[in-house]
Amino acid sequence: MVFKNAREEYVSYNNLISKIFNLPKKQKTLLIGIDGCGGAGKSTFAKKLSEAYSEITIVHMDDFYLPSQLRKNSNVKDKEVGAYFDWRRLKKQVLEPLSNDNMAKYQKYDWDKDSLKDCHEIKVGRIVIIEGVYSIRKELEKYYDFKIWIDTPRDLRLSRGIERDGEVARKLWEEEWMPAEDKYVKEHEPLDRADLIIDGLGK
Repeated sequence: MVFKNAREEYVSYNNLISKIFNLPKKQKTLLIGIDGCGGAGKSTFAKKLSEAYSEITIVHMDDFYLPSQLRKNSNVKDKEVGAYFDWRRLKKQVLEPLSNDNMAKYQKYDWDKDSLKDCHEIKVGRIVIIEGVYSIRKELEKYYDFKIWIDTPRDLRLSRGIERDGEVARKLWEEEWMPAEDKYVKEHEPLDRADLIIDGLGK
């Protein structure tokens, strides 16, 4: 498997693993952001990395989805970028503590109960991957030692999303989630700021 980085150089998977695990870090915990639009393959890639190294902890942006009572119902064009994801809580509970060599404690969003669960802890000194759309937005990028963008064609992302969530979710994907992600890509330019861009076709 071969990947292309932000400088148009090709990197093998084994070399990528070695590169990531030997990255210089600003603190004791190596922080990696894996971003991309919905259906790009972020979770799959993060899982593949964790299977290669047992000391990896994965934190999902989906765990920072806002409970319904905190969401503002408005047109996509009027919402701030990533309005339904609480990046401020991610910053406060995970990125800032680990960046200062302190244990992180955060709550996960419970999608079934529409509320926050009990706290989870992340010890200092491991590799921590923050995985999910909006994870390397401008307000968070300074905390990462390495930033990855999974770049996948729109039609493939949609088909993956419908396969996962069912045909009933098509309208949500096409009219809410994807336009919101388009706005994110346009305003925050995550592809331009990523250290590595990966083809999400799965080849």
